[in-house]
Amino acid sequence: MRNSVHSGPVIRRVTTLDLKVEPFAWPFAKDKRAEIDAHFAEKQREKPKLWNGRVLLARDPSFEGLRFSARWFETDFASFLAWRDWGFPDPGVFNAFGTGALRASDGAFLLGEMAPHTANAGRIYFPAGTPDPTDVSGDTFDIAGSVSRETEEETGLTAADYTAAAHWDCIAIGASIAMIRLLDIALPGEVVRTKIEANLARQAQPELSAIHVVRSPHDLNAQMPRFVTEFVTHQMTT
Repeated sequence: MRNSVHSGPVIRRVTTLDLKVEPFAWPFAKDKRAEIDAHFAEKQREKPKLWNGRVLLARDPSFEGLRFSARWFETDFASFLAWRDWGFPDPGVFNAFGTGALRASDGAFLLGEMAPHTANAGRIYFPAGTPDPTDVSGDTFDIAGSVSRETEEETGLTAADYTAAAHWDCIAIGASIAMIRLLDIALPGEVVRTKIEANLARQAQPELSAIHVVRSPHDLNAQMPRFVTEFVTHQMTT
C-alpha cells in the first residue's frame, strides 16, 4: 500500500531506491517566468554569490514496503528558489534530496552551519544539497554519489573516513523528502569536529561557518530543520 508523503513527519526505513530522472516541462516555471526572474534578481542583489544553475526536483514519490520510488526532473535554481520562498505553490513537486548523517564513535552527530553567503545562511544541517545534473547516472539519480560528494565538499571527509549504512531513513515533511544515510566515523565527536574545522580553514570560501556536535536532543535548536531534529531525536531515544 502506498503512503502519502504529505502525512509526515514519519520516518520510513528503506533498502531499495528507484530514483528515475526524466524530462518534464514544469508548468510553474513556465507560467511564472517573469515573476521568478524578478524574485531571483532581488535575491541576487542581497547575496551576489547566488548562481542560477540547474537542479533536480521530484514528482510522484511513493513508499511500498522497503522501497522508495520517485521521478526527478531538471529545472533552474531560480524556479526552485521562488517555489520554496512562495510556500511551495505546486503541491505535485517535492524537494527530495540525500543527506549524510555523520555519527562519531561516541554517538555524537556532527552538523554544519551554513555560511552567510549561502541561500540557507544560519541553518544547521547534515551535509546535503539540492540534487543537480552532476548527480545523474544514465537515467537515475545517484543518491549515494550525491551524498558522498556533498559530504566531501562541505567537510573534507571522504568515503575512506566513514562506513555508510546499507539502509536509508526517509523523512517526508511538507514539500520536502530527506533521504538520510548514516555515516559512522570511528573517531570521537570532538576529534571529528577538529578534523572538519581544519579542512574549512583551508578553504577560501567554505560553505560552512561552524560545526555543531549534538550529543543529546537537548543540543537541538531552531536553526536545525525539522527533518534533522526528528531524525536525531529518533536515533537517540529508540
